[in-house]
Amino acid sequence: MQTDMKKKARTNKRRKKSRDRRKGIYILPNLLTTGNLFAGFVSIVSTIDGQYEKAAIAILISWIFDILDGKVARLSQSASRFGIEYDSLADLVAFGVAPSILIYLWALKPLGRTGWLAAFVFMACGALRLARFNVQASTEAKHFFTGLPIPGAAGFIATITLFLYPKVPNPGVTFSWVLLCLTFIIGLLMVSNIKYSAFKELDFVKARPVPVILAFVLILVTVAAKPRLMLFAILTAYVLSGPSFHITNLFKYRQIGRDNSSASDQLNENEHIAEREAK
Repeated sequence: MQTDMKKKARTNKRRKKSRDRRKGIYILPNLLTTGNLFAGFVSIVSTIDGQYEKAAIAILISWIFDILDGKVARLSQSASRFGIEYDSLADLVAFGVAPSILIYLWALKPLGRTGWLAAFVFMACGALRLARFNVQASTEAKHFFTGLPIPGAAGFIATITLFLYPKVPNPGVTFSWVLLCLTFIIGLLMVSNIKYSAFKELDFVKARPVPVILAFVLILVTVAAKPRLMLFAILTAYVLSGPSFHITNLFKYRQIGRDNSSASDQLNENEHIAEREAK
């Protein structure tokens, strides 16, 4: 009898430890998401205080937290509906509200109503992008995103601020119009059907690990040498990668269509020749 009671007590203890461990696993991704939300809030407050570079850095820190919470949730198999919704709300603050306020107060404010409308379009497109991603998450192919991801859009606003603000702390009307057009374009790219790489299925990384590691080290060294310039260049290249691949694919599909049409015409002509020879 005592032996059975001891076994039962050990089983209950193991179950309690398992529940506590599982609770810890579920809490960790949400803590990282809270870090993402906090960094976005810091960015908003810094922008209001006129500390635009600090605000841009806070957005990039939010980016790191956003990457970590997703990785931890997948590796620990602790993803939940609550975590997905909480992550989306945090992303909207950190990557939608924070960069739109940053670009408005730094560069678009001289344009008046047009400036804050552009900032609102960026934020609204970011919200639509998040909503579409949540709806299509189970059906969308994992190796690409449909539309520019909102962290990429926010990262572009942050890096362009870090790169240009020291050179143009008080932008004129002409410069403000250029940034306004960029803000509109970035917002529209988020809700477009243009495909962007998700960097999740890179076979060449597995096939050539040593060259990839060396290339990664070289990129880190280059970024460390010129962080403002290189971060801006990397984010700009990613933003442009979607439209460039889209245009390339359009030309490729048109060429394939022409080749198929030519082959079909040639086949029909050969059939007509064979019929005349048979007669």
